Amino acid sequence: MGIFGDFNGQTKQQTKLGGIRATLFVYAMEGLENMAFLSNAVSLVTYFYGYMNFSLTKSATTLTNFMGTSFLVALFGGFISDTYLSRFKTCVLFGCIELLGYAVLTVQAYSHQLRPPRCQGLAISQTTQCEVADSGQTAILFTGLYLVAFGTSGVKAALPSLGADQFDEKDPKESAQLSSFFNWFLLSLTFGSIIGVTLIVWISTNKGWDWAFGSCTLAVLFSIVCVSMGKSLYRNNVPKGSPLLRILQVFTVAIRNRKLPQPEMTDELHEVRDKEAGVYNEILPRTDQFRFLDRAAIGQTSGDASTSISPGPWRLCTVTQVEETKIIIRMLPVILSTVFMNTCLAQLQTFTVQQSTTMDTHILSFKMPGPSIPVIPLVFMFVFIPIYDRVFVPIARKITGIPTGIRYLQRIGVGLVLSAISMAVAGIVETRRKSVAREHNMVDSLQPLPMSVFWLGYQYAIFGLADMFTFVGLLQFFYAESSAGMKSLGTAISWCSLAFGFYLSSVVVEVVNKVSGGWLANNNLNRDKLNYFYWLLAALSVLNFGIYLACASWYRYKKVEVINQEENNGSEAAKGKQLEMLTV
Repeated sequence: MGIFGDFNGQTKQQTKLGGIRATLFVYAMEGLENMAFLSNAVSLVTYFYGYMNFSLTKSATTLTNFMGTSFLVALFGGFISDTYLSRFKTCVLFGCIELLGYAVLTVQAYSHQLRPPRCQGLAISQTTQCEVADSGQTAILFTGLYLVAFGTSGVKAALPSLGADQFDEKDPKESAQLSSFFNWFLLSLTFGSIIGVTLIVWISTNKGWDWAFGSCTLAVLFSIVCVSMGKSLYRNNVPKGSPLLRILQVFTVAIRNRKLPQPEMTDELHEVRDKEAGVYNEILPRTDQFRFLDRAAIGQTSGDASTSISPGPWRLCTVTQVEETKIIIRMLPVILSTVFMNTCLAQLQTFTVQQSTTMDTHILSFKMPGPSIPVIPLVFMFVFIPIYDRVFVPIARKITGIPTGIRYLQRIGVGLVLSAISMAVAGIVETRRKSVAREHNMVDSLQPLPMSVFWLGYQYAIFGLADMFTFVGLLQFFYAESSAGMKSLGTAISWCSLAFGFYLSSVVVEVVNKVSGGWLANNNLNRDKLNYFYWLLAALSVLNFGIYLACASWYRYKKVEVINQEENNGSEAAKGKQLEMLTV
């Protein structure tokens, strides 16, 4: 559907807003906000363990829960953006909440009274003697953490949609720019991440966590300022009312009408095709999937044609409202089939950092900190994203005629294939690392192996490419396929794949350990069977890709008719422009 269809009463003068110039402020906010978020994602375990005196298990669990919540609660941010606030206001509001969270963490890291005394000079076996954080100190920590999680979730839900709203999908030129927007959005995210895992991590390691959290606070503050500077340039959406409420209405009415005969003709179903359509400036034609929901658009309570019901929202729904619900149902198998890739990502981040501690991390005379290892895939992504957008997409566009070069689900599928290859390569590299340990009789040694950490770059580079394809593909897919009234919620759903991936990762490790008899049970990677674990993930990724192919082949891309409210004062439906039907 077109962007202009999102804005009720938009004038011709307003259509001059938006475009590339407006998205520059969106890129700035994303880069600065993600710089703060990712720097903590890769290094907070050291803060929990070394400063708050949590156990290693509690530290890892706390970080996993924080990351999962940050992505899962994006659903709430999307709901707020679609229902009550514009996307711009949602970004500013939740950015301020995130800012408050970092301020709380900064104050706690700075004040010795708000955290327990650090354990210094004790052997690993004596760390249980450290004074643990009391309930008040823990409460302050979790208050700051989850203010950050809550704030970043709203930004993640609304910001991509705010940027995408600046382009009109019906305009050929802007449609191509919309495709590029998501690629450059990922590039800004990647650039911010590179600064976060290098500069911010260096600050936390060498200057202290109060300086690191303070830097994050300033980064989020500047991100809010940047996105606010573009206010006068944005094409702003008008909240459409609760999409969840509309979905609930469809199920309620469909269940109430469950005994009515299934209509054969679309004309028998209720639809509004003029300006009285309310929240909709688009018409979604009837599809043949989930036909039981079509009963929600039947305007009679019984077989007696003379008996009509009042057209209240809990008694009668439009075909567009029914199709909006069907879109969400069709999307669910797609998003669920990408969860396992993010489980692999979580495992790669965790175990690769552990692998790096056993290897030579020197670059010339500089020693790379362990939490900065993720900079390797980020650099690869930073290099390949412009190549993809400026070289691959134009060539593919000429061949396929599709503005995005390849279709959304094809792009996601490529990423899933690359993630499976990455896991297989990770198993090969780990086998090589263990052989070096045996060859040099260093299986039980704490000294770094004579093997460069850049061997890990192979698996990281491939997975970085996988993330480039799948992450942007999901954002594009959910934004394009969501109805006019739930763009932010659709974007938020795409983040849920990451949330469930993080939650599932710990379960996978526990199950594999129990079934395998302890592949990952030792504290010594040289004696563990991490290579077997990687190969298992590769095999499961191949299986998951097969499931994804089935889901993607079953998916039906939406068709849209756009209402032109300027014609005949809205008394007649404009001649609908049907979007191209896409297939995998």
